[in-house]
Amino acid sequence: MKKTILCVLCVMSFGLAACAPEVGSEAWCKKLSEKPKGDWSANEAKEYLNSCAFK
Repeated sequence: MKKTILCVLCVMSFGLAACAPEVGSEAWCKKLSEKPKGDWSANEAKEYLNSCAFK
């Protein structure tokens, strides 16, 4: 029973991860621009500058 629950949770977590837009894509740029700047990570800010701001 525990293995079944663990497997279901793993599949669900992979499914949720697949819903996020690809980093650097147009959808990702739009999503990040709607997010408050104070909540951005350093990696997000760097990728936003490379992929969205300097296009």
